[in-house]
Amino acid sequence: QVQLVESGGGLVQTGGSLSLSCVVEASGRIFRANTMSWRRQAPGKPRELVASISRGGSTTYGDSVKGRFTISRDNNYNTVYLRMNSLKPEDTAVYYCNADLFFDDGINRNYWGQGTQVTVSS
Repeated sequence: QVQLVESGGGLVQTGGSLSLSCVVEASGRIFRANTMSWRRQAPGKPRELVASISRGGSTTYGDSVKGRFTISRDNNYNTVYLRMNSLKPEDTAVYYCNADLFFDDGINRNYWGQGTQVTVSS
């Protein structure tokens, strides 16, 4: 089956940096990765967009992270990264990878990773 495998979360102090990675694993499946994104959810708050990147390379950032975070991907579009700089305590959340994947059966499907915890201490 399809899995989005996230890595890179951890504990960092205010002002520090972290890099997250998300790898699409689809053993035995033929697919094309379309839009991929990072979302985050803090306790008691709704899940929100952090950053997204389209198949054509267009990017979108949430207002709270614009200028601090950068999303990128491999040319084959099966891996997406999030570089987080100048981290603040309010960035503390579980970060989820999300992907729209087009398969050889002609169906586009959306997937979520399990999430990786990012904690920024003051």
